[in-house]
Amino acid sequence: MFLIVFFQLFFVVCYGQFPRACTDDLSLSTGRCCPLWPASDGTGSPCGEALGRGTCRQIQLDDSPHSPSYPYVGADDRERWPTVYWNWTCECRGSFYGVDCSECKYGFVGPDCTERKVLIRRNIFDLSWWERTRFLRALDESKTTVSERWVIPVTPYVDVLTNGSKPEFANVTTYDALVWMHYYVVRDVLLPEGGVFRPVDFAHEGPGFLPWHRLYLLLLERELAKIDGDENFALPYWDWRDLADCGDLCTDDFLGASQPNGTGRLSNGSFLSNWQIICSRTDEYNNFRTVCDGTPEGPLQRNPGKSERVSSLPTWEEVQAALNLDQYEAPPYDISANFSFRNSLEGFASPDGIASDARYLHAAVHVWLNGTVSLLAPSANDPVFFLHHAFVDSIYEVWLRKFRPNVSALPADGAPIGHNRGFYMVPFLPLHTSAELFTPATDFGYDYDFMVETEGRAWWEELGFLEFYGVFLGGVIIGILLLALVYSATKRLCCRAAQAYGRIRSADGQKTNPRPDNDLETTPLLSRNIPERRWTEVVYI
Repeated sequence: MFLIVFFQLFFVVCYGQFPRACTDDLSLSTGRCCPLWPASDGTGSPCGEALGRGTCRQIQLDDSPHSPSYPYVGADDRERWPTVYWNWTCECRGSFYGVDCSECKYGFVGPDCTERKVLIRRNIFDLSWWERTRFLRALDESKTTVSERWVIPVTPYVDVLTNGSKPEFANVTTYDALVWMHYYVVRDVLLPEGGVFRPVDFAHEGPGFLPWHRLYLLLLERELAKIDGDENFALPYWDWRDLADCGDLCTDDFLGASQPNGTGRLSNGSFLSNWQIICSRTDEYNNFRTVCDGTPEGPLQRNPGKSERVSSLPTWEEVQAALNLDQYEAPPYDISANFSFRNSLEGFASPDGIASDARYLHAAVHVWLNGTVSLLAPSANDPVFFLHHAFVDSIYEVWLRKFRPNVSALPADGAPIGHNRGFYMVPFLPLHTSAELFTPATDFGYDYDFMVETEGRAWWEELGFLEFYGVFLGGVIIGILLLALVYSATKRLCCRAAQAYGRIRSADGQKTNPRPDNDLETTPLLSRNIPERRWTEVVYI
């Protein structure tokens, strides 16, 4: 146990697409991404094997044929991921996880990764002010802090093929590493013989779209949780159904208002106005036969609702129509697929399943936002990307629970390259197939607030710590105020009653005293001339 804690405190925990621990000359020359752990004998063991956490295993690839839409072999480093770089990686035991098995799988916590934990993703507008502030602060810190775990390759693979160039890597911030990752899966192929091949995408326009983005969100969620220092941190989502405009989301209190001059620049009052985007100049990269190297390329832009292609956000009815499609995928497994839930939700088919050149649902939201997030390669530069995709993932989750599909709903072969269900998704390490992400969200330790089962649970169990603390503190304050009000009212009532009683006694005393010039008995109980009854008004407040 001491060794585990020691490692986690003093050694870099690594996982991700290009882990720093696996980009040294030895790892690349041997094709092994099996980082060493400190062991009891001091010699170290790969993957924490001496501690029973994992072992170094040779990668076995699924060679099922993909569709002929990609006609090349060996032209791109993503084709047989990750074997261009590594042929051996860690295979973690039990619920251990990570490039070096130093972490827990999604949904597990504890020193031995045996405790289950489910995070609840909520609508961003349901977050308290403090929760929202922490989320935005974690985002900003992820953008400004150089990652200890990840680096990005900056040598075009075509140079490795044609002149034997050694791959070089560059430092990048945590957030920019994720932005680069999205660029990497969609970038064009620089062909060895010259020219560029464009129609290739390892994460979109195919069956892997929803599983890929599910894992992508999990990766960001864990990174932000580490920055925030809260193991209960969960990504919020943005429910865009039936909204007339971007609303509060596009204000400086959330993700930034657009400047009124129509340029698309964000307000100077937003922390995002200081952000610089990366990986946006795809045509320039192709012309100069290079790749994105993480160099800043200008400010974020967003001008929601001003796109000529999409005039409004998707509706509740459109989402429901897509959820009625009972087939996840349909041949030819791309943007021309009809009656495919995936293609309809991705937005290349209408909500009722007919492929179209128009844009719907997921794609329509990207276009409607009208800015950096509307461009495929650099879209993740804008944090609204992740809130949007969290809601798309929730729709995917509703569909999974509604139809409970078998993994056979994903094509085993014939899909676009990178999208067969047995293909390792680019560029994730540890390795995952889309089939592994074709299961309910609770398998990965999260759920959505509107899908949480509440029957038989106390109301306070539905609240997070901050919400419960707020309710408790509010109840105490209200209770004190009510007690003060009752005390004040009671005191005033008693004072007025005492005053009234005194006036009655005084009046009665005047009438019962014998006048000096009259010997008539005037005592009320004996006199026939009974004095007039006097009432004093009592006021209740």
